[in-house]
Amino acid sequence: MCHSVVKSGKNILFLQPTNKEMAISSLIGEFECKVDAKGRFMFPIAMKKQLGNAFEKGFVINRSLYQKCLSLYPMAEWEKQNKRLGKLNRLKKDVDVFIRKVTGGATFCDADNTGRVLLPKSLTEYADIKSDIKVLGSNNIIEIWDKKLYEQFLAQDIDVAKLADDVFDGIDFNDDKE
Repeated sequence: MCHSVVKSGKNILFLQPTNKEMAISSLIGEFECKVDAKGRFMFPIAMKKQLGNAFEKGFVINRSLYQKCLSLYPMAEWEKQNKRLGKLNRLKKDVDVFIRKVTGGATFCDADNTGRVLLPKSLTEYADIKSDIKVLGSNNIIEIWDKKLYEQFLAQDIDVAKLADDVFDGIDFNDDKE
């Protein structure tokens, strides 16, 4: 289940599944971690197991486009996204701005020999990360939230049924194709 960049009816670019590539298997779980004084956190073992060999290849970390959190891309996922972005026409202003928003701040990172991942200072400042964080499996990426901000996000009064209707509008779930 991979994605290509498309425009929605509201002129928002987003990623949509394609048949040409296979994405990393679905990452799940919610883990509480602590960030030390140097900006490192111990990567959750259960998430590391889900990643398999992808864990050893490292990650790209960046700001989330829609939330005040960080997105941690396994390297293969980042490379797929970057390849798709490279096919877009940067001579169009909205495409150029979109690519800058997606790639600006992106930083390579990997775990040290004890399993700790260093969070870049500029990105932790963006996401208001203090010491207590939530590390979430979010399909093909990992989200890193300040614990209090994540709890505030969960406490929002969101009509999930309407959101599901909007998100899944027009998708035929009776179709056996992926």
